Amino acid sequence: MANPYRSSEGLSARPFGNSDEIQLRIDPVHADLDEEISGLHSQVRRLKSVAQEIEAETKLQNDIISDLQMAMSQARAGVKNGMRRLNRTISQHGSNHILHVIIFGLVCFSIVYFWTKLSRR
Repeated sequence: MANPYRSSEGLSARPFGNSDEIQLRIDPVHADLDEEISGLHSQVRRLKSVAQEIEAETKLQNDIISDLQMAMSQARAGVKNGMRRLNRTISQHGSNHILHVIIFGLVCFSIVYFWTKLSRR
């Protein structure tokens, strides 16, 4: 199995213990250090640009989350106010709601009853 950290010539890296650190070994006989350094530099630049993109995306998502939290708190306040008004209205009008529903049902039943009696003639 080939070393995944092995470069084309002269420079190889091995994992160092259980951490994320890498130990480099330079073979001066086969080394073209300028190419290796420029290759490492380009990889570092790519990693930096990836890190900057991740940072920008994180900031964008944090802004979206804060906007959502604001909208949720406004919705919660609106529902709370609506419930308070509904409770106040119910307490002011008392328990006549059940009586109104019963009267409405009787009126509807009477209308249907008389309508069926008239339609048979």
